[in-house]
Amino acid sequence: MTAFFALATSLLWGLADFGGGMLTRRTPALTVVVVSQTIAAAVLGAVVVATSGWSEAGPRLWFAFAAGLVGPVAMIAFYKALALGPMGVVSPLATLSVAVPVGVGLFLGERPGLLQVAGIAVAVTGVMLAGGPRLGGASVQRRTVLLTLVAAGGFGTVFALIAEASTTVTGLFLALFVQRVTNVAAGGIALYASVRRGAEAFPEGGFPWASLPAFAFVGLADVAANGTYSVAAQHGPVTVAAVLASLYPVVTALAARGFLRERLLAIQTAGAGLALIGTLLLATG
Repeated sequence: MTAFFALATSLLWGLADFGGGMLTRRTPALTVVVVSQTIAAAVLGAVVVATSGWSEAGPRLWFAFAAGLVGPVAMIAFYKALALGPMGVVSPLATLSVAVPVGVGLFLGERPGLLQVAGIAVAVTGVMLAGGPRLGGASVQRRTVLLTLVAAGGFGTVFALIAEASTTVTGLFLALFVQRVTNVAAGGIALYASVRRGAEAFPEGGFPWASLPAFAFVGLADVAANGTYSVAAQHGPVTVAAVLASLYPVVTALAARGFLRERLLAIQTAGAGLALIGTLLLATG
């Protein structure tokens, strides 16, 4: 069950990141975050009311609140990086996010078996290689790498926090709702401050209504990924769930290859293959 939900997480996050990166090429990253997360919060609010999720309120919601503060920083940095650099290079670097939840799992006493350790090593190496050897060069590229590293640290922290935010399904809906409302509040304040400094909130021509379905997809896929990751972490070792969920950069890179025709180098193809092998080792270990 852990492997299934963690792999579902990687698929959902990978597609959400691809969509967010595409939207950020036309719309400011802050606006993408605020609009997509507002839609997700509205849907989750309806779900919480329908399931009486308010009855699950408790101290664990502070983890969701903290995740909601960290999440927008990570998403904004990552969407900007995706807009600046090739997705096939930027996205695999985000696999460094796995270091945070894996470190937490080891600190809490989890000890993966030998086969799982091998799977972790192979999978992480594969995702890193999927980026290809194109990281040096111009200042824009260095800025892109820095933004990606900031995003990776943020995503890893959200991984660790959301896994602690609930223990039941209805509690998970409430935790995700709190996280999204916090995302919107933090992102909205940042967007307001950015506009006050003279930045544009929308592209030329006003709000991109034609892109509303894409905003909805990004927000809902992101929240669904948080949910499946929480389930995966609760039903198995966090170290395994985190590594399998961190394969989302491969999904983003493949989506860029399919939709944007970004060409994959031989080393990137080999890296994707290693990531798959590592996944199989983890799933069977």
